[in-house]
Amino acid sequence: MAHSTGGRHPYPRSARVNQILREVISDELLRISDVDERLGLLTVTGVETTPDMRQAMVFLDSLRDDAKAALEEHRAQLQAAVNAQTRLKRTPKLSFMADPAVASGTAVEEILRRTRHDDE
Repeated sequence: MAHSTGGRHPYPRSARVNQILREVISDELLRISDVDERLGLLTVTGVETTPDMRQAMVFLDSLRDDAKAALEEHRAQLQAAVNAQTRLKRTPKLSFMADPAVASGTAVEEILRRTRHDDE
């Protein structure tokens, strides 16, 4: 017997919105990187919107100074893509930062590498 959720989605709206924004922004960054090489090799690792959906923090695997400047320059284009490809009442203002989880993972990998090297 299938379990019915009464038309409700199995996870909250904010999680669905975050996932959609991540996909739209990733696709648009790929297009923009064809003309702005500063945005090459950037990966959107996640998006977190505020409860009122007015702001969205976009997390990237890394964020060099030149990439940060490029993101600021192309913010309007990214927000326009979000507006065109989603059915949100308002387009959240995008902010960008390096994903702290990626930095932590890199630090752990470096510690493990050093530990292995010391054991050899």
